[in-house]
Amino acid sequence: MDLTMFAVDLVAISILTFAIYLPRHPRKDLAVALLGVNIGVLAVTTALANSTVGAGLGLGLFGVLSIIRLRSDELKQTEIAYYFAALAIGLIGGLSSMPVLYGAGLIGAIVAVLAVVDAPFMMRGSRQLTMTLDRAMADIDEIKAYIERTTGMTVREVNIAEIDYVEDSTLVDARCVARKGAPATARDVAAAVR
Repeated sequence: MDLTMFAVDLVAISILTFAIYLPRHPRKDLAVALLGVNIGVLAVTTALANSTVGAGLGLGLFGVLSIIRLRSDELKQTEIAYYFAALAIGLIGGLSSMPVLYGAGLIGAIVAVLAVVDAPFMMRGSRQLTMTLDRAMADIDEIKAYIERTTGMTVREVNIAEIDYVEDSTLVDARCVARKGAPATARDVAAAVR
């Protein structure tokens, strides 16, 4: 058993959690989950790699457990990416048959990709809005025009989640791009809608 990969795993998950995830998404409960899942996967992968139990069985169990975990709490797609990265880092760190440089390179690549792709400068003008509109609307073009008029953003895609004809409202999920002078935060968008 090579303790070098354990050290690589601990350094990588610490960087991912404390230097990348928490400063950008201050959600303590998910930070604890990232650390716990990583260490748990590392321990089980190490145990499976050093036993006669097939790795396929172990990976199948991880798949089932991760699906249950991800379905039990509403996570954003970005958070799912961090969660998956923590799982992958733990799996790679626990494989004793992998050369250290190769494993460290894979782990480093995972951390580096998330550090760059989730950086504040990436996709700066892109916004995802979940809005309750004050009238029941089923026409996508009408909804796009309404959102663009009230937020000042260019709407790329709209998905209608719910139309309530009794309460006269529509719940939509919109993907938008900020224009110059458009609201910068969710609070600004809410003020613009009022």
